[in-house]
Amino acid sequence: MRIPIKHLFLRLQRSSGKISASSGTAAMTRARSPEVSKRVRATDDPVMVQARRLLGGAEGVVSLAQGAVHWGPPAEAIAEAASHATEPSYSAYGPDEGLPELRSALQEKIERDNGLTGYNVMVTAGANQALTSIMLTLLDPPDKAVLFRPYYFNALMALQMTGCGQTIAYGPSDPDNWFPDLDWLEDELESATPPKLVYIVNPCNPTGVTLPRETLDRLARITADAGTWLVIDETYEDFLFSGQTHYCPNAPNVVHVFSFSKGYGLMGWRCGYIAYPNHDNSEYLGLQLLKVQDTCPIHSAHMSQHVALGALQKGRPWLAGQLKGLEGNRAAVLEALKPLGTLGKGVYGGDAIYIWAKLPAGCTDDKAVVEWMVHTHKVSVIPGTGCGIPGHIRVAFGKPAPADFREAADRLHVAMQELSEKGFSVVKSWQQQKDR
Repeated sequence: MRIPIKHLFLRLQRSSGKISASSGTAAMTRARSPEVSKRVRATDDPVMVQARRLLGGAEGVVSLAQGAVHWGPPAEAIAEAASHATEPSYSAYGPDEGLPELRSALQEKIERDNGLTGYNVMVTAGANQALTSIMLTLLDPPDKAVLFRPYYFNALMALQMTGCGQTIAYGPSDPDNWFPDLDWLEDELESATPPKLVYIVNPCNPTGVTLPRETLDRLARITADAGTWLVIDETYEDFLFSGQTHYCPNAPNVVHVFSFSKGYGLMGWRCGYIAYPNHDNSEYLGLQLLKVQDTCPIHSAHMSQHVALGALQKGRPWLAGQLKGLEGNRAAVLEALKPLGTLGKGVYGGDAIYIWAKLPAGCTDDKAVVEWMVHTHKVSVIPGTGCGIPGHIRVAFGKPAPADFREAADRLHVAMQELSEKGFSVVKSWQQQKDR
């Protein structure tokens, strides 16, 4: 057996006593350390993790940052699912694509409520897992994908992890209504290197804007003409406080993502689903998605799926009762943000569970603004920088519960009033005091 020269030299040094155990350890520590993947290193830190860092140990902060609701799933759904928890089937593997009874109920739901005929469903461990599985299935590095600013930050992370982070085309949105610029997209689709995938959220996270049917139909048509996938995240399909109607375009190039986390409060249960086109009955796309599903979660937990089924069976009457309680939260945030503007003028959205607002002139460093809000007014929001648009904030109104929401809205109002009157100088003064 041939011994490399450098290893032979080390053996001779040790045998002659010229190298000690400690110096040997030092030599090992000087050796090159293994590295994590470039894809993951190039992936942004989670925005919610960044938001927690901005807290900096501050106590008593009320969060209007996280996109969550204040309720959980129907108690009856949990009780029914728990009553079967000791059955052997709960501890055994199940079908990768989801429990048959849940998939059957979802198939009926997407046809009845969403108009998605010619589609099949796959149950996932939440909408984020669905989104990442779709990106892995549909894209190869360095395929180009489109995100419209402001974007949903986890969609960016999914693309970065897929290896397509360097080839993202960031589309503009109209700052008067935050609709995606479809004229820009048409040019992009007709370019020499057209995107393979376009992603949007409707109603939108982070802007809270719902797109009209004609915009969605145009999106579906121009992407289909270019041979491009259109992925629509429908997580907030039930949160329509503006009077808009939710609409899902039906086309062989359109994939839809749904979630139980928001409307039915299954955030910690991790259950969502993909509605994927199968107009030719080939199941080709479903079989490709199944490869990723089997490699990652295998399937969502049985108990989570049973709770989701029970929630689905409670249906829209139960859901409407939960959503009605958010109307007061939404109104309170709009009132609190009046120093920045009114709905449609400086303040936007209000569907989903989000309101998007432009900060006063000179406040482009929105991370500093949010940190100041946290430490001086004890209220937190998401800086627009995390969504690709500096100088803005995203305010979530899904929690706290209505009985406790007034305090959060009052704190937000005082912060926005002070910022509106004094501008970024108030933030700079706080930073200087903090750094002394």
